[in-house]
Amino acid sequence: MSPTVVQSTATPSVAPAAERSRGGVLSSRVLTASTGVRIILAPVVMALVLAGDRHPTSTATRVAAVLFAAAALTDFVDGRLARRWALASPLGAFLDTTADKVLVACALLALVSVGRAAAWVAAIIVSRELAVLGLRSVVAIGGTVVEASLWGKLKTSVQFLAILLAILRPGHRAGGLYADEWLMIVAALLTVVSAVDYFIRFSGALRTENVPDR
Repeated sequence: MSPTVVQSTATPSVAPAAERSRGGVLSSRVLTASTGVRIILAPVVMALVLAGDRHPTSTATRVAAVLFAAAALTDFVDGRLARRWALASPLGAFLDTTADKVLVACALLALVSVGRAAAWVAAIIVSRELAVLGLRSVVAIGGTVVEASLWGKLKTSVQFLAILLAILRPGHRAGGLYADEWLMIVAALLTVVSAVDYFIRFSGALRTENVPDR
């Protein structure tokens, strides 16, 4: 007698797919929470810098520096994790860049108020961020996501470092300016260069015929 072959009728387990789905949702929530931390910390840093007034060695100023550094670090971690987990999305990119802009703008406004940042530097940086945010909105109409360029990433890193040094203001003047003031000038230049780069790359999106009638 030949052996009887019994075919299994069991369906493949859906557990792995469900686990991947849950993992993706959890990872997305982690990135969103990290972005939210930057937005929440922005006014806190601003208030602490103002509370420290013109004294870089005050407790409020030191706490502001620590919180700003932590917020800036979450931006770096977000980018690494988003690429590792392959969770890049238009919404995630928008929230991430918006959080950076809010953090930088709040810190700069506070620094200008206490005399540790030049108003013209703050005006250039904030104006650029608003202009690029508008560009992103126009480009998004056509379904395109404006991803951060090399110039944009470099600009953000230099801005973060310049602001952190301006909060603490260590050392003495060199060439008539503090180290953070020199770095702020570099940040302003990179800010302009990155803006020009974005507008050149996406100039086609600004043509009237590409924007739907309101």
